[in-house]
Amino acid sequence: MYKVFVNDKPLFLTNEVAKETDFQLFLLESVDIEQLIVKMFNNKIKKAYLYYPDEKEILKKVKEKIPVKKAGGGLVYNAEGKVLFIYRNGKWDLPKGGIEKNEDIEDTALREVEEETGVNQLKITRKLQKTYHIFKRGGKYRLKITHWFEMKTNFKGTPTPQANEGIEKVAWLSPEEVRDALGNSYENIKLLFEEENSLI
Repeated sequence: MYKVFVNDKPLFLTNEVAKETDFQLFLLESVDIEQLIVKMFNNKIKKAYLYYPDEKEILKKVKEKIPVKKAGGGLVYNAEGKVLFIYRNGKWDLPKGGIEKNEDIEDTALREVEEETGVNQLKITRKLQKTYHIFKRGGKYRLKITHWFEMKTNFKGTPTPQANEGIEKVAWLSPEEVRDALGNSYENIKLLFEEENSLI
């Protein structure tokens, strides 16, 4: 099962039919996916399941209905065990960005972290889960698939926010501060920390 966020509301891609309680179930084959997304963006639907019988094919089928944007990002720890966060659009987030032509996704993640925060000397330590969310750009909805990597750095300088990307501040947060920041973050980011669970 995949969990896609539409305006922080969950859209589950599933091959199991559960008894409907607090959500609506749609058939992936016949659904007007744009109408469903609009309803979720407008708070008409709080939680939905998209059903398709073959779990291996489900994401491919969604990609046929909605354009995909691939991104890479980092969950970065410094030598003191603090985590690198950015603050943009009134919320705490992790640095990430879109892949460029002929770029490996690991290189995307490293480049975007450095561009958005000014932090360098980055080293990928392991691959984390992918997250999925739907956003609107230029009047069209797109599915963003973000590949996340845990990174370590010995960077000692002062991080600098990439202002032209709307980043207001960059901060190294302690585990306690991370908990507070996640109270004003995105569901996808919370998922990453659930996976890390040492911090929550």
